[in-house]
Amino acid sequence: MVRPFSARVAQAVRPRRAPQSAPRFRQQRYASSAPSTEEMQKKAQETLAAAQKGLGQALESGKKVLGPLGERAGSMLGSYREPVMYNFAVFREVLKHIYVAERLQFPGIAQFQSVYSQLFAQARSMEFWRGLVRSGDLTKVGIYALEAYGIFKIGEIIGRRSLIGYNVQ
Repeated sequence: MVRPFSARVAQAVRPRRAPQSAPRFRQQRYASSAPSTEEMQKKAQETLAAAQKGLGQALESGKKVLGPLGERAGSMLGSYREPVMYNFAVFREVLKHIYVAERLQFPGIAQFQSVYSQLFAQARSMEFWRGLVRSGDLTKVGIYALEAYGIFKIGEIIGRRSLIGYNVQ
């Protein structure tokens, strides 16, 4: 069973705790094993500097791509630029933790081939279509097909930058 994305995010971000029924033992920490406050502050400053550098580069490329509009957007941030960069860095780190916790990876070519071969085999089978009609799922499949067609047409409209036809001038 596949869990919803929001449940996976909540589980990845939620702190892990020991079971309450287990007896709690006091773990002795040595000075060498616990990170010091200075080390933690240094790491936070390094992360902030990396985020500032990354967002600065993104803003510069945005200015180049968007022209005067990009320059205005960069200057409108003003004093909010630093908090925005910090929040961007935190968001990036949370995404990294989710990626690692869920063991996410892109599907291989073999997985694509097996899924599409199964879909085409079902589409050619009359028994599959009879089963859809008997169970009443044919309407659901029709709605999904209509949604896919609608998304395709919206993409065409965006690509043409016109609702009807191409602007040839």
